[in-house]
Amino acid sequence: MLDNLTSSARQNFRCFTLCGEASNSMADLPGYMIACLQSGKLAFLAILVSGGIVLQILACALYNNWWPMLTVIMYVLLPMPLLFFAGSDASSIFSESGNSWVDATKFLTGASAVGSIAIPVILKHAGVIGWGAMALDLSSFFVIVMAIMCYIKMNDDNGYSML
Repeated sequence: MLDNLTSSARQNFRCFTLCGEASNSMADLPGYMIACLQSGKLAFLAILVSGGIVLQILACALYNNWWPMLTVIMYVLLPMPLLFFAGSDASSIFSESGNSWVDATKFLTGASAVGSIAIPVILKHAGVIGWGAMALDLSSFFVIVMAIMCYIKMNDDNGYSML
């Protein structure tokens, strides 16, 4: 497929990936095009987060059972270790370090992520919610995690430096 394209089209085709990661050829684009792409990336993240919230609410509203909202507590707790212990050095989360605070951050974040999956499964096992509510709750989790991963990837490229 790439053989039929011109060299500039081939370069632009390889330039972008799923979460808006761009290669070094972004510097060749005009300023208005870069601003438009940045706005598109933010809109994509907003759509992902909104979709996750809608799935979470649907898991409760469709089945007239609000127990799946317990997962929202874990969504709130999930970024807290990163915000408190990792500081602005998000790259330390993905690398091996000897810093005990970074290790504690990784452990607490992992425990929160496991809790986000475990709560709907435990509720289903206890017979409190049904299969549909559990499926919507878990899909909400995965959509929100995908948004967080895309945000972290964009953070490396563009200077959105919250983490």
